[in-house]
Amino acid sequence: MDMIRPCHTAIAFAAAMLCALAVPGPAKARELNVGPTRVLKVPSQAATLAMTGDIIRIDPGTYADCAVWNASNLLIEAAGPGVTLAGKTCAEKGIFVVLGADTTIRGITFANAKVIWHNGAGIRASGNNLTVENSRFINNENGILAGGDRTSVLRISGSEFIGNGACIGACAHGVYAGAPIYLLDIENCVFLDTKIAHHIKSRALNTVVRNSRIEDGPQGTSSYLIDIPNGGNVLIEGNTMEKGKLTSNPSVAISIGVEGVKNPTDVLIVRHNRFTSRVSGRTTFVRDSAPVPAELDANTIDGDVGALASDPTGSTK
Repeated sequence: MDMIRPCHTAIAFAAAMLCALAVPGPAKARELNVGPTRVLKVPSQAATLAMTGDIIRIDPGTYADCAVWNASNLLIEAAGPGVTLAGKTCAEKGIFVVLGADTTIRGITFANAKVIWHNGAGIRASGNNLTVENSRFINNENGILAGGDRTSVLRISGSEFIGNGACIGACAHGVYAGAPIYLLDIENCVFLDTKIAHHIKSRALNTVVRNSRIEDGPQGTSSYLIDIPNGGNVLIEGNTMEKGKLTSNPSVAISIGVEGVKNPTDVLIVRHNRFTSRVSGRTTFVRDSAPVPAELDANTIDGDVGALASDPTGSTK
């Protein structure tokens, strides 16, 4: 993968990210099967029994259930299409609360997560290294809200985030890497109809968003499409992005460093994206408040749009 041009100062960043994506796989596993005809009827029952390295397979169906996953090296996956967990949350945090490390979640729909703090998540993770594949997040306050330490990787691929978001007190987002983890990597995903907040907000040390659709659509009211509030290295590449007529923040699509550049920042690359603005006034595609100039290359822009605005005030906060 030719992420960065040869001899570019970011080559070490690219190499480090590739290493970080090699998250350890599950250890020798036993299999726990969940479903209406199984001994374990709901995912929360499997969560109480799960041990390091287990595989949890959930039969198709809709489960009014939530689960706290304490064990590490878990693979939690749908046994077939149509696995949905909806409406119930655990510990006033989320539908799946992931406390263990090196967890993979695959093929599951999470819907209608709401809590008293207004930041209920489809998946709320504090353990290091979460991988989410081919899953859907529908009408939650947060789609995914993840923490972890500065070595952790949050990797999301092939997933959809539709109608998530809230701003009551603080804001909840489609995806929120809410701590300076090592890497947020989003690839081949769809973000649509986000409410009030941002489609993607990342405080990660390194953020990669590639080959995804990030669109308000006719009903979405999102603020930024992508918010990188504390800086860090950024690669935004090959995405289709749209700012809709009902956006709650018509002025900026991608914001970098607006809350103060606290993360080491060497490389900001935004390339080969297509951006459309449907707002009535002028919009800025990228607002760069970091001390490092953003590099824009081969982006296609439609509408009344300024490609780049430099606002260094973020570097002094």
